[in-house]
Amino acid sequence: MNEVSGTHDVVVIGGGPAGLTAAIALAQTGANTALIARRAPYADNRTTALLGGSVDLLQALDVWRRCAEEAAPLQAMRLVDDTGRLIRAPEVRFSSDEIGLDAFGYNIENRALIRALEGRAAELSDLTRFDDEADTVTPCDALVAIGTAHGKSLSARLVAGADGRQSLCREAAGIAVKRRDLNQSALTFNVSHSRPHRNSSTEFHTAQGPCVFVPLPGNRCSVVWVAAPKEAERLVALSDDELSEAAERQSHSILGRIKVEPGRHLFPLAIEQPRQFAKARVALVGEAAHVVPPIGAQGLNMGLRDAADLADIVGQAMASGEDLGSPQVLTRYDSARRADVLSRTFVIDMANSSLLSDFLPMQGLRAVGLHLIGSIGPLRRLAMREGLAPSWRAGRRVI
Repeated sequence: MNEVSGTHDVVVIGGGPAGLTAAIALAQTGANTALIARRAPYADNRTTALLGGSVDLLQALDVWRRCAEEAAPLQAMRLVDDTGRLIRAPEVRFSSDEIGLDAFGYNIENRALIRALEGRAAELSDLTRFDDEADTVTPCDALVAIGTAHGKSLSARLVAGADGRQSLCREAAGIAVKRRDLNQSALTFNVSHSRPHRNSSTEFHTAQGPCVFVPLPGNRCSVVWVAAPKEAERLVALSDDELSEAAERQSHSILGRIKVEPGRHLFPLAIEQPRQFAKARVALVGEAAHVVPPIGAQGLNMGLRDAADLADIVGQAMASGEDLGSPQVLTRYDSARRADVLSRTFVIDMANSSLLSDFLPMQGLRAVGLHLIGSIGPLRRLAMREGLAPSWRAGRRVI
């Protein structure tokens, strides 16, 4: 990729998985695209469960073949009520073959996904990479002016802001964000275990939040353990042996002997929603556009749908000769993302709230709802399909 500044059709700011995907997808539409993001080794051992159309998108972008062997298929999902309450929900099991799929998706370490995305991005002649950081973003009537930390000046008709929760792009566009802290924290780490996971993900619902064991290749799983902040702090402070024992207890030994691998991450949970998804020649992508708890593996999958929808809309605008940053184009992107993001956020929030509630009628409703999903085939299959991707997106084009 080139290392020159100037005017571009689109500039993507942010080099996480959502930003890299957006840059590749936009470049493949033929848009003259620039990516501003530091090249840095991805040392984080967190993982992502790629669901629904996410793998289809990565295949269409010629990314998936580069990392598929490092991913584990998710062929079954179990929900286990481990609250110990008087009113408890029955266990619910979802199987991908029930809806005609080989797998619901694939769990992959983020560093393997980033490596594959970086490899594909480096091949695209329509994508200029700046190993830099955006320092200023200034929307104007006809263009957005961007200044980098290394003193380069760029301009673009449209900016894709994939620069995370503290988004400079979102602030520059004047987009307000609504944030709500959840008084929960998530501890993430990976484990090896003595029994095979059989490509089945198990989510234990505790009174403080879910604890999910998601398959990785071999006898390994990634763990996302949501708890009250004090309990999460206690867990992260345990020795490797102590945390291994705690994880084995929490899993009820279904995976046999558990051994924690190096690398733990603890972060507070919140829900963040911007008032708009696009404004002033800026379109928001990834965590700049939505922050949700790690429940149902929705976060990055929504970010990849951001990238796909933005590239789809930019491609159509280019074909019709429209200004890519015009209010009409931005309104189409806002409309495309609003229903998906708001509906997913609502469902995740309700599922989390119902699990934490001490209100007996709420616990009863949750138990009845899960019983109906588990026992009524058509309802269960609908829940599986909707969990992968909104059904109303079925007709949307994959890049």
